[in-house]
Amino acid sequence: MVRKSEFRGNAAALFLLFLALLALHASLLRLPYFWDEAGYYVPAARDLLLSGSLIPQSSISNAHPPLVMAYLALAWKVFGFAPIVTRTAMLLMAAFSLLGIFRLAERVANTETALASVACTALYPVFFTQSSLAQVDLAAAGFTFWGFLAHVEERRWRTALWFSLAVLAKETAILAPLALFGWCVVSTPKSGKVWHAFPLLFPLIPLMLWYAFHYARTGYVFGNPEFFRYNVQDTLHPLRIVLALGLRIWQTVGNLNLFVLTAAALLAMWLPPLRDREQERPRIALDTQYAFLAVILGYVGAMSVIGGAVLARYMLPTIPLVIIVCVSTLRRRVRFWPVLIAAVLLGFVATLVFNPAYGISFEDNLSYRDYVLLHEDAEHFIESHYPMVQVLTAWPASDELSRPYLGYVTRPVRVVRIENFSLEPLMAAADSPANFDIALVFSTKYQPHTWFDRWSTWERWKRDYFGFHRDAQAPLAAQILGGGVVYSEGRKGQWVAVIAIARVQEARAGASARPRTTYALPPANF
Repeated sequence: MVRKSEFRGNAAALFLLFLALLALHASLLRLPYFWDEAGYYVPAARDLLLSGSLIPQSSISNAHPPLVMAYLALAWKVFGFAPIVTRTAMLLMAAFSLLGIFRLAERVANTETALASVACTALYPVFFTQSSLAQVDLAAAGFTFWGFLAHVEERRWRTALWFSLAVLAKETAILAPLALFGWCVVSTPKSGKVWHAFPLLFPLIPLMLWYAFHYARTGYVFGNPEFFRYNVQDTLHPLRIVLALGLRIWQTVGNLNLFVLTAAALLAMWLPPLRDREQERPRIALDTQYAFLAVILGYVGAMSVIGGAVLARYMLPTIPLVIIVCVSTLRRRVRFWPVLIAAVLLGFVATLVFNPAYGISFEDNLSYRDYVLLHEDAEHFIESHYPMVQVLTAWPASDELSRPYLGYVTRPVRVVRIENFSLEPLMAAADSPANFDIALVFSTKYQPHTWFDRWSTWERWKRDYFGFHRDAQAPLAAQILGGGVVYSEGRKGQWVAVIAIARVQEARAGASARPRTTYALPPANF
């Protein structure tokens, strides 16, 4: 049972963390929904709110467990359906995750390490941006930290509960308890303590029950065939696994200035431990560090094999573990370690606001805000200057235009959807019989020029194994489609443009217009 004093302490800490996150994210709370939020998670949670169905109705299910979607549906039921409610609810989940990190670091190290680890995690760009986005990875990571804490404290059934909640947030959270179970078996093979590890296998039960329910309702176990092909079948090429492994290692120890912390900790290992009152400052117990390592290696290995998009957010359960170990090392060996932590925090804030010299996903830092603002402006322009038109565009703008509840338009806009804005889909659209009045084209990735770009093999690997493509710039897209750019805007390497199609305007001025027809690709799921 949870003691009253423990409950009150956690409640007070949670409230303070929540207020701090609200202050830091105040300017982001009213943003419309972004990318995978708009493409799957918000529609799925809205379906649950409206119909009570755990299986999405407005999009094809990708078999993600429903815990986070149910949490959002409950928040909307109580406070109303609005982005500010969604983002505030997710910030509460982020505060709960940070509290789990604090308690875990406090338990395995000390309060100073815990405070510094929470600050580093909260400002690490990927964690910061995911804190207010309606996606499942941060929630799964948060429950994982609480499960890890219960495991360290040898509260076996509480361990089973927290890890069960983690897998009901996202199925890949099963990696942490499985990795811990494997480490327990390896580290104590002949000890009676190995039996204490079996609650770590309990989360398999709710996960299998969910998959059984999903199969009974949809006929698919692991999501629709396209989702399974993209995330599993197409990821098993040996070269792709090696390339993804390199990316996963980088995301775990170096991405977005994380290397400042990990490199400082590595260099600090050459220094002798500091002494307090004639005693060496303690380190995190080696058994605990090895358990951390088991989870990190489990995620790095598994996420190198599965997952079509090598997104940094998939590694959220591991990054705070790296941060805790590094902060503990600096505190143990460097006298002015708070100065180093301050430098790390400044580095995180820098990459949160400014893009790095290499490609990242928009959701990895505040680039996602620039994306949303660009699309808000462009789609408002379409609504005000081209009412009742049919728009050629790609996902996720196709959903932004056709689903007003996502926050971009006030009424549905008819869309003709293409796969992306590379040359082939644009030329196919130009030659197609589908009618569209304007085109909304935009950058789909942040991709600065690096020395890697001089190596043609690297771009071929990205194209073959990671779905890479180059977006045609707006003037070229207009030339291909036979139109002219009537609106354009850019922010920090991103751009969006509206193209008026000349051939359609001329056809409208003719004697009669053909009946409208539309074509669209199957909906994407991520």
